[in-house]
Amino acid sequence: MFVYERPVRFEEVDAADIVFYSRFLTYCHEALEALFASLPGGYPRLVLERRIGIPAVHVEIDYKSPLRFGDVARIEVTVEKLGRSSCTFRHEFSRKGDGTQVASIKHVCAVSDLSVLRAIPIPDDVRALLSQHLR
Repeated sequence: MFVYERPVRFEEVDAADIVFYSRFLTYCHEALEALFASLPGGYPRLVLERRIGIPAVHVEIDYKSPLRFGDVARIEVTVEKLGRSSCTFRHEFSRKGDGTQVASIKHVCAVSDLSVLRAIPIPDDVRALLSQHLR
């Protein structure tokens, strides 16, 4: 399991004073960028130099409790499934401090060659990293 924490910013809440629902996907991506930081050059090198991407192909979200400006989101990232060229992430959101469960997100990605936008076998170093977080 990989843990990523980040504060909720003012511009991320809507008129109801809660995090706008689509922001959760941004938070997931931030968490994945942080997870890939342990690779040489991190996520930027993976995408910009190696031209390997992990675009989403399927997402399911269950919202349980709101996040508000000033809260800190705690995101536990695990890998539920690791295929030949795809992986399924699980992002469990809670509110840091009181531990309230906020959301659960299933995020299926296809590891892709960004030059041609086609799925490719997961590179060995990426597979090794993802394997460390298998549930």
